[in-house]
Amino acid sequence: MSGYNLSPKAEHLYKVLKDFVENDCIPAEETLNQQLGHGADRFKAVPPIIEELKTKAKQRGLWNLFLANEHPPYCPGISNFEYALLAEQMGRCIRLAPEACNCSAPDTGNMEVLVKYGTGAQKRQWLEPLLEGKIRSAFAMTEPAVASSDATNISTSITRNSDGWVVNGHKWWITGAGDPRCKVFFVLGKTDPHNSNAYKQQSVIIVPRDAPGVRVVRPLTVFGYDDAPSGHCEVIFDNVRVPLDSIVLGQGRGFEVMQGRLGPGRLHHCMRAIGLAERAMELTLARICQRETFGRKLAQNAVVMHQIGDCRMDVEQARLLVLNAAQKIDASNPKAAQREIATAKIRVPSLVLKVLDQCIQIHGAAGLGADLALAEMYAGARTLRLADGPDDVHKEQLGRNEIRKYVKRHQAKL
Repeated sequence: MSGYNLSPKAEHLYKVLKDFVENDCIPAEETLNQQLGHGADRFKAVPPIIEELKTKAKQRGLWNLFLANEHPPYCPGISNFEYALLAEQMGRCIRLAPEACNCSAPDTGNMEVLVKYGTGAQKRQWLEPLLEGKIRSAFAMTEPAVASSDATNISTSITRNSDGWVVNGHKWWITGAGDPRCKVFFVLGKTDPHNSNAYKQQSVIIVPRDAPGVRVVRPLTVFGYDDAPSGHCEVIFDNVRVPLDSIVLGQGRGFEVMQGRLGPGRLHHCMRAIGLAERAMELTLARICQRETFGRKLAQNAVVMHQIGDCRMDVEQARLLVLNAAQKIDASNPKAAQREIATAKIRVPSLVLKVLDQCIQIHGAAGLGADLALAEMYAGARTLRLADGPDDVHKEQLGRNEIRKYVKRHQAKL
């Protein structure tokens, strides 16, 4: 990609991926819609087009790119900065391209958890088939009965018995749970609810999807979209029994696992969102160059020119925030890039939503319907302001850290 100092490998992957997204994935969107079917059938079978695209992507070397350089031997040999540009291309076809390249959430975050913290047995049972794209997974955290933006509220219980753990809880908005290929849940719950340190009460435990007592209640919709066949589901864990070695990293280390999982994942969402905005802009530019109002093309209207200019500035700002965070991760690690990741997580979805809203406005009533992709794009992008923590929580944390840094510097001078 011109303008960026990419490695020869990343340059090659970018060209191959761009061709794959534009000429294979985007044209397949209509096929996906046709193969999904209607009603409950949308969650009973996987549209064949998905596996066809996965085969093509793997053959072209477009596989597991999200692991970047920090996870040998699994990494593809590119930096986070380079992956950001690749993920942007995948975001142009958000429903197909990320999954086709085995780079879609929540599997990416769950694979990173296993790469970083999994035991040898956990990796053999779950990581290997996930890396091969043979199964899918879900991360079960959010609960309907508590304010889950404060994860210390999570009330799902994980209790020890003579031969293992027993999980009881009610979760919802669990992405991927509706997919027939989903074979495993990573569940956040309390193993030590009376610990005086609220951040040591939680653990992450691996629960097979077919374990007795796991029940997917229903898929939930976002502005009417069900995101089949993956879905965002309500799930009940009713006396689910799993072996002792199902805890990830160790008892009471759930917050550590979550932070290791969510940091890169938050940035991956932002990377893809930029591709979403770019595609929306292209649809809109085509629209204004074709449509006429009051005797002239929309593109000749000064107000529309200003709107397009604002959209371009918003997209460029979003991209720079993402690339800055990715570069900081490459220079150090996700923990050291916490401020940059948080800034991107807060600002990028809002900027992308501004662009999508403007594109819908320019399209008029057509922008609101299902004939075009804009409304569905908007629904997906709006979700990002809540996914992996709402904006307000991240803003508070970001502000608190800035104040602490100032106070520390001030006290040092004194």
